[in-house]
Amino acid sequence: MWTAAYTRAMNRTRNKDLKGYAFIRNAIIQSGITPSLREIGKAIGYRSPRSVQLMLQRLGKQGFLSYTNGTIRLPLRKTPRMSEVTVDVPLVGSVACGLPSLADQEPEAVIPISTKIAKPGFTYFLLRARGNSMNKSGIKDKDLVLIRQQPVAREGDRVVALINDDATIKHFHRERDVVVLRPNSSEKFHKPIILSDEFIIQGVVVESLPANIY
Repeated sequence: MWTAAYTRAMNRTRNKDLKGYAFIRNAIIQSGITPSLREIGKAIGYRSPRSVQLMLQRLGKQGFLSYTNGTIRLPLRKTPRMSEVTVDVPLVGSVACGLPSLADQEPEAVIPISTKIAKPGFTYFLLRARGNSMNKSGIKDKDLVLIRQQPVAREGDRVVALINDDATIKHFHRERDVVVLRPNSSEKFHKPIILSDEFIIQGVVVESLPANIY
């Protein structure tokens, strides 16, 4: 019984250590700033800074990072093997909802997404798709759509455009002196939208995730 209990305790500690490493690494990748002991403790459920320090010492012995004189450093050339590192991405609504300012939106949820998908150096958000105007481009009704926030797009990109205070996802095209947002649907009644250059692009679609994920 003692051995089994000890093993469970060690596994819990190991899992917390890996969670702590993922949090630290993700914070540094995303912002370039090393989180404080208080921030690390809050993220993984340690109330005492000493508990965080002991965790950092364990991670240091395993080669995950170095912790010397209160300074945390990640290896420059090689990081320990981990299956994934994630970043929290807010789900801010559906694609049919108006988005006058993403900063004003209260997220419905925060969903961890792999940094292999939501690559570092950008801001991301999630929307839930409504309708099938882009189902031939991999975006089905109720799918979660991962958006990289940016005000510009390249030819053919799937963009989130703000029109009449409503958001829509379409393919971006420039044709002569106008912008054409084209659907790509099995339902023929969906039509292109023709615009000037003065409309707002909220971002570019990175990935469409199945509706049953969340």
